[in-house]
Amino acid sequence: MSRLIPDELRALLLRNGDNPEQDHVPVVKLFDPSGAATWLLSEMLPHNHDVLFGLCDLGMGFPELGYVSLPELEDVKGQLGLAIERDLNFAARFPLSVYAEAARVAGSICESEPLLQHAAAWLAAQKRRDGGA
Repeated sequence: MSRLIPDELRALLLRNGDNPEQDHVPVVKLFDPSGAATWLLSEMLPHNHDVLFGLCDLGMGFPELGYVSLPELEDVKGQLGLAIERDLNFAARFPLSVYAEAARVAGSICESEPLLQHAAAWLAAQKRRDGGA
């Protein structure tokens, strides 16, 4: 059992990992309480439960979609020696692609409702322009 990911969230991450082509809603938000690093995670690899997929922001202005090691996150100690934490109040309202687009515009993961709505509208317009692909 992970100290960061309780069993019920782990089960959802694994279910999402079984369908990697889908644009999942983030399941969990992790953050460094003494720094700017944040992770919005939507999937756990079904063949390797130590690897998660999501939007990763190390606080350098270039958030990106990618993979992260759960054991490595659990071992991280921030500037004040504090461990990575899970945001207990996080409730995703949009698919991961919307958070990624908003983060691209903002330069960091954000939860600004107007920015997220703008990103969702822009992505929907792009999808319509591309013929729904």
